[in-house]
Amino acid sequence: MQNDETDTALLTLLTENARLSVTALARKLGLARTTVQARIDRLETNGTIAGYTLRLGRKSAPRLKATALLSIEPRSGPAVLARLKSLPNVVRVHTTSGRFDMIVELCARSTEELDDTLDRIGDAKGVKSSESLIQLSTKIDRS
Repeated sequence: MQNDETDTALLTLLTENARLSVTALARKLGLARTTVQARIDRLETNGTIAGYTLRLGRKSAPRLKATALLSIEPRSGPAVLARLKSLPNVVRVHTTSGRFDMIVELCARSTEELDDTLDRIGDAKGVKSSESLIQLSTKIDRS
């Protein structure tokens, strides 16, 4: 079943503030509370809503964010990924096509912590080369 305009409006409201109560959502959408709850349940069941999360504000987030671009040896992806999973400063890993094989998103509280994590990534068996970029500021964040 495809999402209709009401589902889209509901998802927009939840994206803006996932803490809105079902009653508040119903009021904003002009629907019965039970209808909104049934739609949320359906959207969760069909995978449209994968979960709810907390985004930390600037004051509590680690100060440094960086991206590591990795080139890896052929057939070493699973071993490299296992190593990356063991590093707590690794936030997200994407496989890519093109010059690099993986993009690794990192967060650290200090330059020393970031440097240590980058060293551990570079020393991982199967990593051919890496290039790192430190993020200076965020201009757009739609997450």
